Amino acid sequence: MTNLINTLIHDEAGFIVSAELVLVATVGVLAMVVGLSEVALNVNNELEDIGSAFGSMNQTFVQKGVLGHQGYSAGTEFKDNADHCDNTCDIQPLAPHGEF
Repeated sequence: MTNLINTLIHDEAGFIVSAELVLVATVGVLAMVVGLSEVALNVNNELEDIGSAFGSMNQTFVQKGVLGHQGYSAGTEFKDNADHCDNTCDIQPLAPHGEF
């Protein structure tokens, strides 16, 4: 029994393989974190571009009135005023700061 315990204690056959796996897994996790952070930033930028495109559409319309022999229509008008959030690049990422 003592011989088996000593053999198991001094056996280092799997040490290199497990250390390599830990290193590869660490690099993989770090790469995924950085990649997903960039994906999130770019998705936010694209959604902001879409919102700015919707905000920049001019929705103003005018329908002139019609005057005929027996009646008339006064017509209608709508003017699209600029909203507060119609500017491009509304979403600004905050600068990184240290812990309080």
